[in-house]
Amino acid sequence: MTQQHALVTGTSSGIGKAIAAKLLADGWRVTGLSRGESALGEGFSWVQTDLAQPESLVAAVSPHGPFDALVHAAGFQRTARLGELDAAALAGMFTVHVAAAEVLANAVVPEMPDGGRVLLVGSRTSTGAPGKSQYAATKAALMGLGRSWAQELAPRGITVNVLSPGPTDTPMLADPGRSATPPIMPALGSLVDPEDVAALAAFLLGPHGKSITGQNYVICGGASL
Repeated sequence: MTQQHALVTGTSSGIGKAIAAKLLADGWRVTGLSRGESALGEGFSWVQTDLAQPESLVAAVSPHGPFDALVHAAGFQRTARLGELDAAALAGMFTVHVAAAEVLANAVVPEMPDGGRVLLVGSRTSTGAPGKSQYAATKAALMGLGRSWAQELAPRGITVNVLSPGPTDTPMLADPGRSATPPIMPALGSLVDPEDVAALAAFLLGPHGKSITGQNYVICGGASL
């Protein structure tokens, strides 16, 4: 069998890195996109990119395709309450979370083999959270993209799903830009493990994910209870 090839964003840390590492362990070849250097060993190729500049992405990824899967995990969070909202923060998050996903899918999916996979990393807060309205709005937009693409691509057997983690043990939690909303410990008593998110991602990207599309999977340690 031909080795499967995934394009994964945000591979320098956090959930993107965990997903890339899991796919490599499962025998995939991975091309990773990130600003910071990613070095994940054999089978991994790093392409330095800035997801905040979506117009640069097509030229960056085109020489490395085709891809059997696209995973958009890159992201960041800025938080503030009404009266203190910053339009630049919304624009920045929308660009990285939504516009970059659109540009990459538009470039990659037409050349993707039938039966391929698209996975978007959203957030549990996409349904709304105090102080996170802008972040929530950008992550909610991924649901609209994902379900629309799932319907478009179903005739080709390409699945599109969203993973929506709750508070996850990644560098994002320590980002000063989200200090207005400190993380709350989930009901199960610990932060979400990025490797647990990666394990579900690998299932959805694997052969037994072929019957699952247009869905949103919340992994929150009980934070939604």
